[in-house]
Amino acid sequence: MMQLLSKLLLNLILLLMTCAVTSAQNIEGVWTGTAKVGAAKEITFNFIIAKEQQAYATIIAIPSQRVSGLRPEQTTFKDNVLFIDGSNLGFQYRGTYDPTIETFTGEFKEGFNTIVLLLKRATTKSEGAESRRPQEPEVPLPYFNEEVVFRNEKAQLNLSGTFTRPHGTRKYPVVLLISGSGPSDRDETFAGHKPFLVLSDYLTKKGIAVLRYDDRGRGASTGDYASATTLDFAKDAASAITYLKTRSDINSKHIGIIGHSEGGIIAPIVANMLEEDVSFIISLAGTAIPGSELSLLQSQSLRPFPVPDEEAYENAIRKVIAIASKPGPRAEIKAELLTQYHAEIAPILNKVTGSQEQTNQIINQFVENRTTPWSRYFYNYNPADEYKKVTCAVLGLYGTKDTQVTAEINAPALEKALKNGRTIDFEVKKLEHLNHLFQECETGAMSEYETIPQTFAPSALQEISNWILKRTTIH
Repeated sequence: MMQLLSKLLLNLILLLMTCAVTSAQNIEGVWTGTAKVGAAKEITFNFIIAKEQQAYATIIAIPSQRVSGLRPEQTTFKDNVLFIDGSNLGFQYRGTYDPTIETFTGEFKEGFNTIVLLLKRATTKSEGAESRRPQEPEVPLPYFNEEVVFRNEKAQLNLSGTFTRPHGTRKYPVVLLISGSGPSDRDETFAGHKPFLVLSDYLTKKGIAVLRYDDRGRGASTGDYASATTLDFAKDAASAITYLKTRSDINSKHIGIIGHSEGGIIAPIVANMLEEDVSFIISLAGTAIPGSELSLLQSQSLRPFPVPDEEAYENAIRKVIAIASKPGPRAEIKAELLTQYHAEIAPILNKVTGSQEQTNQIINQFVENRTTPWSRYFYNYNPADEYKKVTCAVLGLYGTKDTQVTAEINAPALEKALKNGRTIDFEVKKLEHLNHLFQECETGAMSEYETIPQTFAPSALQEISNWILKRTTIH
C-alpha cells in the first residue's frame, strides 16, 4: 500500500527514539538526515546506532515513507567509514565520518536509486525523538487507565494494550482501535504523532471506553508480524473483542471497531467473524477496492522509473500480480515471477540501471516483495465483499487530500458495497482538507505529516464521537 521503500517492511511505523551522550569517536546514538529526491521532494532518515555485544547494529526509520524498524543485516565502522549493509532489505548506506562536526557524508542506495545523504547527530528532542504534540494528553489523566493483556489462543500469542474509560461504575460503550499496515504500537505512533492516543483520549472524555493494543511482535505483544496476513491480524482483533466481553465495565451490546487504513479492511472481517458481538464499524481511510487493483495503481503512480509504453507496462504488471496471487508453493510462484519479470520488465530496467547485475538485484527484491504471505493474501482480498456481508452500522470517513487512499476511488466503492449489502445503517463521508492521518493539511503529501503540529483534526474527532453516541446508550 505504500511507496517502494515502504513495501520492504509492509509500511512499518516510526520507532520512539532517545539520544545518547557520546564522545567524539563513539557513533552510538541517533543520527538524522534529509535527502532531496527530484526538484521538490525530500525524504527524512533517522538512524539509531547501538553496540550489541562487540558489534554495531542499526535501526532505520524513514518517516516520509511510513517506514520504520528497518534492521539491516550488518553495520561496520572502520577507519571513519560507516557501512550499513541492508542487502537483506534491498539497500545500503556508506558514509565517511567527520568527528570535528559529527557528520557522516555518504550515499543511500536502493536498487538503481542513489541519493546523497548527510547524517548529523540528533542534538534536540525534535530531531531524534518524537516531541509531545499539542493534542496529546497530560498526566494525571482525568479517567480510568489500565494496562491489559489478552490472548489469541489459536496463534499462541499475547497482545498487550491500554484500556480507558470514564471514572464511574456504569457500563460504557467501547471501541477497539485497529491500526494501519506495518507493525504499530498501541498509539499508532508515526512521524512524531500518536493518532490513537489522541483519539482514545478524546473518545474517553466523551464517555466512550477504548481499547488500543500493540500489534503482534510490536511493543509488549508477542508473535511474529512479518509472517502474518490481514486475516491473522483480524483474528488478533477478534481476540480483543472476546476479551472486552469479559469486562464488567463495558456494555456488551455496544462494542464497536475503529480501523485506520488497513485497520479499515480488517474491521469487516472481524465483524463477520463475530456478527453478534460487533455493533458498529468506523473505517478511517480504509480501501474498498481489490488488493490486486490497488497494487496495480501504485505500481503505476509510485513507479520510480519511466516506461516507453504505459499500456504494455500495465499489462505486464497485471500478469505479475496474477502470478503472485495464484495458489501454489512459494518457490514455484517465485520462479514463474522471475521469468515474467525478466521477459517484460528487465528490458525497461536495463535502460535505467545500465547494469544487468543491478537489474537482477532489483527484480529479485520485487519478487520477494510480491510473494510475502501478506502480499499474496492482500492481492486476493476485496474489502467490498466483506462490507457487503456486515449487518452492523458502518461509517466510512475519507480525507479529500489523502494521497495514499484516495477518496475519489474508495469512498464510492465503499458506498456501493454497503448499498448492495445487508446493513441498513451506513454513511460514507469525505472530509475536506484532511490527509491520510486526518490532519488538516495543505497538500496531503506524506512528507507533510511530520511538519504539521496537529495530530487529529477536531472536526474528524467530533464526527466520530457524534456518530457513535447517536448509536449507543450509556447505562
